[in-house]
Amino acid sequence: RREPLALINLKKKSEETGEEELASRLDHCKAKATRHIFLIRHSQYNLDGRADKDRTLTPLGREQAELTGHRLASLGLKFDQIIHSSMTRATETTEIISKHLPGVKKISTDLLREGAPIEPDPPVSHWKPEAVQYYEDGARIEAAFRNFIHRADAKQEEDSYEIFVCHANVIRYIVCRALQFPPEGWLRLSLNNGSITHLVIRPNGRVALRTLGDTGFMPPDKITRT
Repeated sequence: RREPLALINLKKKSEETGEEELASRLDHCKAKATRHIFLIRHSQYNLDGRADKDRTLTPLGREQAELTGHRLASLGLKFDQIIHSSMTRATETTEIISKHLPGVKKISTDLLREGAPIEPDPPVSHWKPEAVQYYEDGARIEAAFRNFIHRADAKQEEDSYEIFVCHANVIRYIVCRALQFPPEGWLRLSLNNGSITHLVIRPNGRVALRTLGDTGFMPPDKITRT
């Protein structure tokens, strides 16, 4: 969201519109609440699937999702919603997690689907998508960042807690953008399946990273990075 001062037409300020009214307008536009963003990477899935519908969670992946759901529930927070990628592995992960958070609404979106956000720097030899993917996926993932990662609306009175279930590339790009790091460095980060990344967005727009890719709640033999 934009700075409150940018939302006011200062040209309309006249002798009749003094400092007190200007301050009132600014206060009306300012965010008052903090947003807590929990970015969850989907659980382990079947890499042999040819189409998205075939890339379902493995038995271990389902266990990971149960562990992630249990961890989120144990935090004792009042989650407002779960927004998830429309891809099969993210949808299945969401369904399992949501069993631990009854009553929390679920929203599916194509914006959070996996893709190639931006050409990584330095380049890597093991992953080289077609150049067109960066243009197609990059615009969509950037749109996801702008749509979902922002300070609270001025009308929001209480702090909010939102869960986003999506993919490693999307999460890594969002973290870099949110922290104002060079987004080309996204591939230097690593995320386990079912991991929890916690971003905090203060009313003044300042962003803090509480945790990155946390899987400390999983037994060592349940941790994967596929």
